[in-house]
Formats: sequence, structure tokens, C-alpha cells
Amino acid sequence: MKIVTLWLAMGSFCISARAQHVQPDAGRQLFVKLCSSCHGDTGKGGRGSDLTSGQWRHGGSDQELALNITKGIKGTQMPPFPMPESDVRAVVLFLHGLAGSGSEPVVGDPERGREAFFGGSRCATCHMFGGRGGILGPDLTNIASQTKLAGLRKAILDPDADLRSGFETVEATTREGSAIRGAAKHEDTFSVQILDEHERLHLLRKDTLASLEHPRKSLMPAIPVGAEALDNLLAFLTRFDPAAIQPAPWRPAPDFNVTYSRLRNAGAEPQNWLTYWGNYPGTHYSPLASITPANVGTLASQWSFQFGGGQVETMPLVVDGLMFVTGPLNNADALDARTGSPIWHYARTLPKVASHCTVMTNRGFAVLGDRLFMATLDAHLVALNAKSGNVIWDIEVEDYQKGFSITHAPLAIDGKIIVGITAGECALTGFVDAYDAATGKRLWRTYSVAQPGDPNRATWAGDSAQFGGGPTWMTGTFDSDTNTLFWATGNPGPDYNGQPRAGDNLYTSSVLALDPDTGKMKWWFQFTPHDTHDWDGTQTPMLIDATVRGTKRKLLVTANRNAFYYVLDRTTGEFITGQPFAKQTWAKGLDDKGRPMVLPGTDPTPEGNYVCPDAGGAANWGAPSYDPATSLFYVSVKETCATYTSVDKVPEPGAGFTGGGAEVDPKIGEPGFIRALEAATGKLRWSFPMQTGSSATGNLATGGGVLFAASADGNLIALDSRTGRHLWHYQTGARIVSSPISYAVDGRQYIAIASQSALFTFALPSP
Repeated sequence: MKIVTLWLAMGSFCISARAQHVQPDAGRQLFVKLCSSCHGDTGKGGRGSDLTSGQWRHGGSDQELALNITKGIKGTQMPPFPMPESDVRAVVLFLHGLAGSGSEPVVGDPERGREAFFGGSRCATCHMFGGRGGILGPDLTNIASQTKLAGLRKAILDPDADLRSGFETVEATTREGSAIRGAAKHEDTFSVQILDEHERLHLLRKDTLASLEHPRKSLMPAIPVGAEALDNLLAFLTRFDPAAIQPAPWRPAPDFNVTYSRLRNAGAEPQNWLTYWGNYPGTHYSPLASITPANVGTLASQWSFQFGGGQVETMPLVVDGLMFVTGPLNNADALDARTGSPIWHYARTLPKVASHCTVMTNRGFAVLGDRLFMATLDAHLVALNAKSGNVIWDIEVEDYQKGFSITHAPLAIDGKIIVGITAGECALTGFVDAYDAATGKRLWRTYSVAQPGDPNRATWAGDSAQFGGGPTWMTGTFDSDTNTLFWATGNPGPDYNGQPRAGDNLYTSSVLALDPDTGKMKWWFQFTPHDTHDWDGTQTPMLIDATVRGTKRKLLVTANRNAFYYVLDRTTGEFITGQPFAKQTWAKGLDDKGRPMVLPGTDPTPEGNYVCPDAGGAANWGAPSYDPATSLFYVSVKETCATYTSVDKVPEPGAGFTGGGAEVDPKIGEPGFIRALEAATGKLRWSFPMQTGSSATGNLATGGGVLFAASADGNLIALDSRTGRHLWHYQTGARIVSSPISYAVDGRQYIAIASQSALFTFALPSP
């Protein structure tokens, strides 16, 4: 029998007209059996909340109620109750009956209610609607699906009657005598996080407080409102289209404002981790130096955060003591970076996405001003208020029903949010987009496949460019001095059968240097012309300055999935040098222009050809790092081989279009290494072996001379960055598919990494 969790994931939940052949008494019987121990036989509450008031704290639409029943409610005592489709329909119908029919007529004027909400009634001072307003009170954008009209009227007239979780009033006094009054975003035995009446966020340890009071009163004052004005407000909240609200003006909060200047100079804030790669150049380096080879052996776990399932691949952002993380299915959380205490949670209801065209995950945020930016599996770009998680705007990048999705973290630059697309295996074409950070308006789009009118369209045989692939599925890097954006591109399609697409297939498996103001291509460099092994080119395009043959040069360096390490001049795209950093059998080497000299008999065939590395590549999306003190480039390596086969397939946009496959050689297995290369030359300096390699685990160089790396078998590993000597490791108990970061709070350095479905943090013992 199909269970509701699968059915919901397919986006098909709808109880139209309440007439799905559900027996009237079935929902009541199930409710009494499963729910009454907490909510009472009549739904009036007990250990659980009152379900008869018409106020749904966690969403009252059919789909939201079904998700709450079958998945549980994170952060509460509500457990999941997986059940057949017919049963969940019955319970949802019963719950709607408990809360009343909801047929009370709306008699007010929505437009006059809008004027009052944002004007004279001053509701928007504390409440947001459609991305505009304050954050001290609940976001009312979707209040119509959470609360019946009678409950909403009662909340306005008597705000003390029902206090929402996350908005209970607290009054704290510090030992120094400072008074803080506001909403408790979270509280546990040892800490409390308070958003005060001026929308400043305070992350407090209880042992620093002289007192902490919990008055059972709402921060919302009772509003003397007449019957007509109240009807107008209710009409606005329940009938007005949030999409018709103009975007909020760009006014970052004074206590949380990540400016473009801060992002440009991220190295001056070693306590923070402000971009996905840690900085614009993508060096994944932390200047923090408290943890050294001498003391790293005393590193200990501090706290962990559970995502609730799925494979977590996020790298957190940290801003002034706040940590922001994303989960696999476009859920997200803000945490107190000292304690892991949750401050807000964002959950997205996803439709059925084409999972065969993507991976079901999300890798992180971008931050600019007081907003976070997340790209989603249904190919949207969403702006959230960083202190509340409220949605400011939500725009469609592409139509997910075609097979498009986004899994990577966007990149925030001066007033713009840059994002790519996942579209590699479904006969689609990749691109890079820029959006206005204030409004979500698209500013430009640059395709990763040469378009009609471009002379390089001739590098595609026939009409093969129409289905050319070139996904742009990893976060790019940025040179603010030359105002150049670097974005890497993926493999052409079909992956393994190159015959239908004879030619170099530009601009796939390449790095593109773009003007961020226009999207115009300054130059490009292709790592694997006519890629037939799914090797992409999407590894981090890291930017460093180094001396090459006696001359200081601006470089782009990358360890490519095809097993070659490349050094380019990032101002011109000129190839400087390159050599293998892992085992490869497909090319004699690179010529003086950086083009691989491909060996005969290495393309996939129907019978199969044996080639190293395998389709996963010698390196992949896991973060490499660069230490300016050692001038070494550190990379996670996997040395595998595979038999590659090809098949003929007619392209159908949105359907699988790999044109073959790769079977990994089980005799070799998947040996792994952490390798240190001279960044300017690619020469190997040291290699640390691992039982199982993974091209999805990254590493982190730190100012203390410790390199933190990760292994597929769940170990966080500390190595001496100069020698590769093992110093310390910690078994997280689950597979790691992410990269570590470092940050500091109150002068104490932390290391954080995601492992399967949890985030772990480590620090030295407290002084």
C-alpha cells in the first residue's frame, strides 16, 4: 500500500470538496486512537495543543496538516505517524471539523485593510506580509491557511489569549544591569535567544543573567479597532494576494548588515565564515590560529545539531555568532553558533522534482545585507530575513517540471545574487544567472552552451547543442579587483556517447570568466574538450597570487575531475602549466596550450573501454584549500578506474540522457588520499592515504598550521599542513559528504562539519 509520505513527496495532496470516499467517522476513530493521549478525545488539548481554536501554529492547509501528521513537527513533542493515504485524509477532515467549517463570510474591504495594515494600524511595525514589515511578531503572509477567521479575530482583539512558540515575551536583566525585553526565539536550560523590541537579536547564556522573567503577556498591544476596521484587516489578511505586495526596501538592520565591503574583505573577519568557500577567491582558508599541531589532540566535541534525516551536504555560514545551515530538502535553520540552539526554522513544501536530473540536497546559503539567499530543488531563488527566516521574495529561476533544479549555494556580490543550474543529465542546457538582491529581478543570463550566432556553436555537430548539458552546479568565485566572476561548467550531453555531438562542445567542462555587470564572457578555458567520461569542469576555480618563473602573477588554479591540475592566468585565461595529480590513463599529457593529448581507444564503446579515473573523477565538488603560509594547495583525491560503455539514445528534454554508463573496477576499490601540491606548479609535496576515497569530502587549511580533512567513512581528520602528519581524528558515526569550516565566538575557535544528517562542532577545552 502506498503510504502518505511518498504521496506527499509527489506533491499530489488535495482533498477537493472533502469528498474522497472517506467515511465520516473514520477520522474521529483514528484521532481518538492516535492523538487523544496528547490532544484529548475532543481535541481541546492536554499535553498537546488545543485543536479546536482554529489557530494552526504550524500550518492549517490540507497539505501542511498532512505533513505535520506524517512527518511530525520539529522542535515539538509531536511525533510522526506514517499512515495510508486514506487514513491521513480522514484525520485531516476531522481536524477541519474540530476547528469549524471556516465558512464565516469575509465582509471587509481588502484594499482598505492593506492601507491600515501598512499605515494607521501600524501592524507592519511588528508583522510581515508578502515580504514587507517587521519581524518581532509572526509573519502573517499565510495566516489564512493557519488560522480560522474567528481565531484571527480573537488574536487581534485579545493578543494575550494564545501566545505562539517563538514569540513569548521574556524580560532579562544582565549582571551589569542591562534590561532586555522581547520575544524568546528559543530557550533551553542553559541559554536563551531574544529578539528585543528594537529587533536586535541577543544570544545569552543564562549564567550571565541576574534575572529572567516570563510574563504571560504578548508584546502586541491590544488595538482599539472598530468593527468595520477589523473586518477590513481580516479581509486583507485572508483575501489579499501576497504577490501583489511590492518588495521590501533594501534597509539592512544596523545590528546585522553583511555589506559587499565585508564580503570583499572576509579575511579581516576570521571569526566569521561569510561565503560558501569562506572568501571570494575560494581558498577555503581560515586565518584562525588557536588550534595548532601542539594542542589539536585535545580538541573535543562541543555540540551537534540534528537535521532530521537525509544526506546533509551543507557548509554553514557564520555571521557574528549566528550560524546558518540548509538541509537536504530546502529546509533551513539559524543557530546560536556557541550552543547550537535553534533560533528559527524555514521549511519549504516541495513539489515532485525530477530526481533523475539532480541530487536531492542543498549545499548552503549566500548572505548580503540582512538577507540570506537559498536556491531550491524546484529551481527557485528565495530571499529570507536573516534574523527571522521570513520570506522577503521568492522567484522562479527555471521551470522545475522541465527537469531543472538547483543544489548549490548562490554567490552574493555587489547588489547581485549569482546562481547556476543543475541540468546535466536530462537533455537540457545550463546557464549562469544574476539577480537583483533587493527585488529578485533577473539582470542577465549567460548560457554554458554556445548559442546561435556564436562562432563556437560550430563545436557541436548538427542540432546537438540544443540538448548540450553544461550544468553550472557549483558555486563560483570572484575577483573583486578585476571585477571578474569565475563559474565552472559541467559535462556535455549525452555523458558517455560523443558520436552525436562531434566537436569540442564549447563551453562545457570549462571555466568561464564573466563580467558580473553584464554576464558577457571575458574568456574561457576548456579542461576536457569533447568530454565523454562525465568529468565536468566544476571543481573550485580557486584564485591566488603567486610567483611563476620569477614573475608575480594572478592565477586561477584547480584540481580537475579529469585528474589534471591546472594553473591559468586569471586575467587572460592563458594556460601556464598543468600535470596529473592522480592516476589517469586517458591522456598522454597536456600540450603547451593546456589541451589534453588524448590516447586512442579511451572513449566509451558499446563493448566498454577501461579508463582511469572513473566517472566520479579524481576530484569533485568537495572543497580544496590553500594555505598562504605554505603556498600549498590541498585536495581530496580518489583513485579509481571504470569500464565505460556507450549507447545510442534520442534526447528528450527532462528525461535521462546519459548515453551509457561507467562500472567501477571492484578489484582496485576506491583508495583515497589527501594531497598537498605546490600551488604554482602542481608538484606533489605529500600524500596522506585513506581507506576509502571520496571526491565529495573537502578540507580546510587554518592559520594554526593544521589542515582539517574528512573521509567518506565518517572521520574528521587533523593533519600537519606542512608535512601531512596525522595529529588527531574523530569518528562522527556516519558518512561525511561535505567540507569543514572554522569560526570563532568570544575568541574561541570552532571547527564545524556536517556528517550524514547532523552537524558537529569542535573546540579546544575552555580556558
